[in-house]
Amino acid sequence: MTTRLTLLLRLALRNVRRQARRSMLTAAAMVIGLALLMFSRSLGEGAHEDWIDAGVRLGSGHVTIQDPEFQAHNTLEHRVPAVELARAWEALNDTTVSRHVVSTAPRLAVLGLANSPAAAIPATIIGVDPDLEREFSMLADKLTEGRYLESGDRLHAYVGSRLAERLKLRIGSRLVLTAQDAEGEIAGQLVRVAGIFRTGIPAADEGLVHIPLSTAQEWLGTEGALTTLAVLLESSREVETVVTSLRDRLSNLPNVAVLGWRQAMPELDGAVRIDDYGDLVFHGILLAIVALAIVNTVLMSVLNRVREFGVVRALGLTKLETGSIVFLEGLVLTVASGVLGMVIGISFTLLFFRNGLDFSFMFDSEFTAAGVVINPVIVPQFTPSLIVKSVAFVVLIGILSSFYPALRAAKIDIAESMKFEA
Repeated sequence: MTTRLTLLLRLALRNVRRQARRSMLTAAAMVIGLALLMFSRSLGEGAHEDWIDAGVRLGSGHVTIQDPEFQAHNTLEHRVPAVELARAWEALNDTTVSRHVVSTAPRLAVLGLANSPAAAIPATIIGVDPDLEREFSMLADKLTEGRYLESGDRLHAYVGSRLAERLKLRIGSRLVLTAQDAEGEIAGQLVRVAGIFRTGIPAADEGLVHIPLSTAQEWLGTEGALTTLAVLLESSREVETVVTSLRDRLSNLPNVAVLGWRQAMPELDGAVRIDDYGDLVFHGILLAIVALAIVNTVLMSVLNRVREFGVVRALGLTKLETGSIVFLEGLVLTVASGVLGMVIGISFTLLFFRNGLDFSFMFDSEFTAAGVVINPVIVPQFTPSLIVKSVAFVVLIGILSSFYPALRAAKIDIAESMKFEA
């Protein structure tokens, strides 16, 4: 059996060499197509990771620990008490989880009003630990005036540029924050503007205020409690591992839910999925073109070698073995070209675009999607899953595109084949 298979493989390789010009042209098309596939997929992977990273840093992190009802109601009634937070911190410090964690940000968020003599505007008021938040979020880097909050601050606020403009605020200006406290009463807190930021996202620039966490807890009567414990990981690919581990450790706490970024930020998740589907359509078209090139080459080879196949059938090869020769020709051509195309694609990307590809020339201003400012410099990423998927696609293309020509070769009639000119 092994000898027979070796013979068929040798015949297939011989036929690829005999049709050198046709094989080279087809291989060139496949190499270019698959190199382009690797380049575009690596850019797509890098763009998605940057997009997700920017979203979770301005949002609730790769992983969010909060009350199960907070996502739906967004009120202080659904906060995580200090006792259960201590258990959550213990779970985060476990080595199986902590090795994936870059930083953690405790937050107390409430919907309220920002008031000044000029106006009153609805705002999301978030109490933060300044030192941890600076490491976690990119908001401190969006400073336009003043400074970000510091650990010694008490009655200070960090506000968006559009909010400051509408309330006519400057550095040092006073404003009153009003919200419903833990007892359900309307409470106010006087603060002074320490800094003003601009993200380019209208919702954040017009409706977001950061104040020190200790001030927020005292003002709202939620001593030691939080609404959210946001966790930033090294990569979005580690989310499922961390979420599963945390859920196992916190499963006996009814007031604690562990969410991945897809559940915590459904708008961002939907945008990323739509972009993924668009990539799949583009790559599907590209792979279909490559597959048609293979079908054309192998099928033309079959139609030009009818007499040859009749001769090998007369010498003792079965229909299955005759078709197998053609099938192996297409498969060998595809795999060899596919591997070369992937190597060229990876090498080209790393050689010329290791530090990223700058698309800023395409936008007059900041480009936002799903409430996230997109970084115009995309750094390609090659992941093990990308390589494995690409290899699988190459093999699949070879199998599918070689099947029909092999079937045609297997159906050639010996007697009829002898009527063809050699």
